[in-house]
Amino acid sequence: MEFQFKKAKRLVDDEGAWISILAPDERTVRNIISSLISDKVYQCTIKPFKPKRSLNANAYFHVLVHKIAEVQGLSEEEVKVNLVLEYGAVMRDENGDKVGFKLPTSVDVNSIYKYAKWFDRRVENGKEFDCYIIYEHTHKLDSKQMARLIDGAVYVAKDLGIETETPAEIERMKALWGKEKE
Repeated sequence: MEFQFKKAKRLVDDEGAWISILAPDERTVRNIISSLISDKVYQCTIKPFKPKRSLNANAYFHVLVHKIAEVQGLSEEEVKVNLVLEYGAVMRDENGDKVGFKLPTSVDVNSIYKYAKWFDRRVENGKEFDCYIIYEHTHKLDSKQMARLIDGAVYVAKDLGIETETPAEIERMKALWGKEKE
């Protein structure tokens, strides 16, 4: 079960230390408590809430990818990869550091990960390696990151003479993020 919360308290009693989370309503609390089975161990993950993308904005991105692919004579997958590498979000670890890897030059990076951008070639112990920075898959982007990706797709489409939605309509779609359910 998932829900959003803004407040938590620390409680200590003779059983130990507790985390008390302010639930949105009594019904949520009842549903959680009644679904617990006494002999099971549960796992709790707490992370910052990120609103989901709207289907309209996500669908619009894919419409643009299709149109760009037609004009450029590329596959939709090639266009999507190009857009992600140009306008997408660099993957970061839990410390906020950029994620990357190096591969022997004989290995095709696309056989391992499709959203990897080459940035350097290095020689270590006489062996050549290509270094890559890694970008997030589009389904993992938050609303701000996806907005940047859509803006990039709109820019490329306009540059190719492809008709796009009006700026007001594009902003309306972006504003729906978090208000529509995926």
